[in-house]
Amino acid sequence: MGTQTTDPKDLPHPLPTPATPAGRDGLAAFLARPRTALVGLDFDGTLAPIVADPEQARAHPGAVPALAALAPRIASVAVITGRPAEVAVRYGGFAGVPGLAHLTVLGHYGAERWDAATGTLTAPPPHPGVAAVRAELPGLLERIGTGPGTWIEEKGRAVAVHTRRAADPQAAFEALRAPLADLAARHGLIVEPGRMVLELRPPGMDKGVALLDHARAVGAGCVVYAGDDLGDLPAFAAVGELRAAGIPGLLVCSGSTEVTELAERADLVVDGPAGVVELLRTLAAQLG
Repeated sequence: MGTQTTDPKDLPHPLPTPATPAGRDGLAAFLARPRTALVGLDFDGTLAPIVADPEQARAHPGAVPALAALAPRIASVAVITGRPAEVAVRYGGFAGVPGLAHLTVLGHYGAERWDAATGTLTAPPPHPGVAAVRAELPGLLERIGTGPGTWIEEKGRAVAVHTRRAADPQAAFEALRAPLADLAARHGLIVEPGRMVLELRPPGMDKGVALLDHARAVGAGCVVYAGDDLGDLPAFAAVGELRAAGIPGLLVCSGSTEVTELAERADLVVDGPAGVVELLRTLAAQLG
């Protein structure tokens, strides 16, 4: 009778060691008390590679299998994104997947909520300032003259201006910062900068607020959060707040060359969405 062998590429990697004492404490707490653990994840740049056209973004092929292996072993997985929740569910491929009953998608920075266990989506009415900004944006972009590579993304409860396709993406980004901040302020909105994108959205919700609310709702005893962009800084701050309250946490950066602020504050830096997926897969394997 032949001996079955396992392909080395199918074996999980050893768990990386966080660079900070707080991160090491967070990882140890996760492994010791997984049933109280919350894993929070950004979508674009963390579970899904960044692409020139956001409508073409899709979760890394290994993301759903890794989440389906991990989610049943912990208290909750929360995907926290600026996208509409329904879009993140569709682009992530999260609906109807066995093992994902403990998954929640918090869209529009927590304003929308989709629960995998029931497939239900809840959301408040949209902010009126979004429609007003949407109407004024085309004329504003034409006056600034950043070129045809600058374009508007409709996000339902928010609107975003992308410069990644511009002839000089960074110059276009910088030229738009002040005018878009003025436009947003006139209509009661704020501007959230990201990786070659400026998002105009209602105030009062961010990934930190969403993460804290969800952590309290599930009674999290430890928290892991992974993100890649400036919009994830409030979630990093929320983990710091939880740590101060005695709840251990691990901060993970999905590394890129475009944004360094998160890497500087993270306990652990991994190689983009592929690295995040490998970490999730390894965590699941460690929990058996």
